[in-house]
Amino acid sequence: MGDSILVINCGSSSVKYAVVPSDPTKPRISGLAERLGGNEARLRGVAANGDSFSISLDGANHLEAMRAILERLADQPLLAVGHRIVHGGERFTKAASITPAVLRAIEAMSELAPLHNPANLVGVQATQTLYPELSQVAVFDTAFHQTLPPKAYRYAIPIRLYRQQGIRRYGFHGSSHAYVSQRVDSLSKRSHGGWLIAHLGNGCSTCAVWQGESVDTSMGLTPLEGVVMGTRSGDVDPGLHAHLGRLGWSLEAIDNLLNKQSGLLGLSGLSNDMRTLEQAASERHEGATLAIEVFCYRLAKSLAALSCALPRLDGIVFTGGIGENASAIRTRVIESLPHFGLRLAGKANTDTVGGVEGRIDTGDPERPEVWVIPTDEEGRIAEETRRLLESNR
Repeated sequence: MGDSILVINCGSSSVKYAVVPSDPTKPRISGLAERLGGNEARLRGVAANGDSFSISLDGANHLEAMRAILERLADQPLLAVGHRIVHGGERFTKAASITPAVLRAIEAMSELAPLHNPANLVGVQATQTLYPELSQVAVFDTAFHQTLPPKAYRYAIPIRLYRQQGIRRYGFHGSSHAYVSQRVDSLSKRSHGGWLIAHLGNGCSTCAVWQGESVDTSMGLTPLEGVVMGTRSGDVDPGLHAHLGRLGWSLEAIDNLLNKQSGLLGLSGLSNDMRTLEQAASERHEGATLAIEVFCYRLAKSLAALSCALPRLDGIVFTGGIGENASAIRTRVIESLPHFGLRLAGKANTDTVGGVEGRIDTGDPERPEVWVIPTDEEGRIAEETRRLLESNR
């Protein structure tokens, strides 16, 4: 038995994995099976010897992709498997050892995350079959946000819907927000204070963290609520569903519209990739320009609103693919929050890209700080898995 944790993250059409050693200086084995279910499905990654690879998984489903991944890892000495589970509802406030009862609970919560929890369970079942001797641990995306107070997580709807159906705000990207907030606490002299975290990728969310705990976040019952994302609309008028229904749209079509055809893609009419949009905007593409403006404005608006949850604002942290690499987006967002006294250092901001960690404000001790911190969801899941195993000894 080894000391590495295998982290499995099964998405709706992908499987991401990483072998995380206990020694953080050692390299990770990692990869991604994507576009599952289609003719372009592929498995890409970095092998144990450091070489990159790419193989076809033509037509493979989640289970077949998991088998292909685990076969490649058969010679790796592992301690345990940590699974990213998207929705843990109110039952799971921390990582849990996977038992039949826990599996039933995850399956029961599939109604709250129909695209994700069933896929997460495929990863669990495949690793249990191929690694029956290893401990399996569930790490929940929603768990970090279970510290939200009722005023932040309750919707203004009849109480029976909360009591009987569990309809409330749960929040997501918990592993990312937990890692980044912990990391900035270790880097800043203002440790254990009040931070606003902006996780910006194809999925985006913001989070207010006070003394290491989530006190409010932008996503809600589902990952659709909140800021503008790659293909998700974020907040819209709740009456939009009824309006489109009266126009003859089905619920399935509306759900598909808001989750897969909206956001940056819908606004621009071009792409959900911020790099493509920034290039197009530089060439005066109106849709790309508008998409970027709406994205930055709604993001700044969300951060400003979440500041209400903090007794004190010590700073803002950007993370995720866009947050870590799009310096111009960071500039636009900070410029939209002048009343917070935020000031970026131009060179530090433009230099902090491509996985570089650093502080990008001017360093004025009287003003809130601004940081870029690359997220490490796999590292956080591995850490929580190790912590649970140690507590169970």
